[in-house]
Amino acid sequence: MKFRAKIVDLACLNHFTRVSNMIAKLAKTCTLRISPEKLNFILSDKLASGGVSMWCELEQENIFSEFQMEGVSAENNAIYLELTSENLSRALKTAQNARALKIKLTNKHFPCLTVSVELLSSSSSSRIVTHDIPIKVIPRRLWKDLQEPSVPDSDVSIYLPALKTMKSVVEKMKNISNHLVIEANLNGELNLKIETELVCVTTHFKDLGNPLLSSESASQSRHPEDMAEVHIDIKKLLQFLAGQQVTPTKAVCNIVSNRIVHFDLLLEDISLQYFIPALS
Repeated sequence: MKFRAKIVDLACLNHFTRVSNMIAKLAKTCTLRISPEKLNFILSDKLASGGVSMWCELEQENIFSEFQMEGVSAENNAIYLELTSENLSRALKTAQNARALKIKLTNKHFPCLTVSVELLSSSSSSRIVTHDIPIKVIPRRLWKDLQEPSVPDSDVSIYLPALKTMKSVVEKMKNISNHLVIEANLNGELNLKIETELVCVTTHFKDLGNPLLSSESASQSRHPEDMAEVHIDIKKLLQFLAGQQVTPTKAVCNIVSNRIVHFDLLLEDISLQYFIPALS
């Protein structure tokens, strides 16, 4: 297996840094999948065991000026690596205003993702800072658990309000309750609700709009006022909202009643899917 890539454009470098910062806030460890066209950051805490999952995808040609990789074999031309997300984001933080950044797969007594940052010094000569990020190479037999999650047909799909607003609301609610009900209908209404023995608090968002569902039959048989709801862990929702550093181009919430909430975000040319299962 071989992998090496280079970024020379400062805007691309800052964009990639923002993505890695977001991933570090969403997942302590993640899988990096490298393929000829794409990079994916994957979190697959089995939904069955109540964990969240994430699938973040970016086209390599939008970020890298040079990109070479050879996967496990010709028919399985991909590389799957497990790494601590914060190690990558910390390495990239040193690359602000760098002249160039190189990433490659190396073996230094143990497998590493080596990040080399070429920095300009005051005397206009450059110096290179190198970070060796320890990784685990994931064997082929485990790849099946790390494929793009299939999205179940949702009962309601709705555009999200400003994520900063949502975050400040959920932060206040977290002081009262550990879980939250998120509910929405086909009339563009979304509610965030918490209930305890002493208090019931609901925040209403209106006129958000609904994207067209691919499963039209489901939405046609549903009354626009009917709420689809899912009961989730408030900390998992807050972690997702806290990870959003950039205002998304598109932000959609898909609710499968009492099963799962699926957030689908587009951040310029990067797509992020985040799944939070319902509390049993």
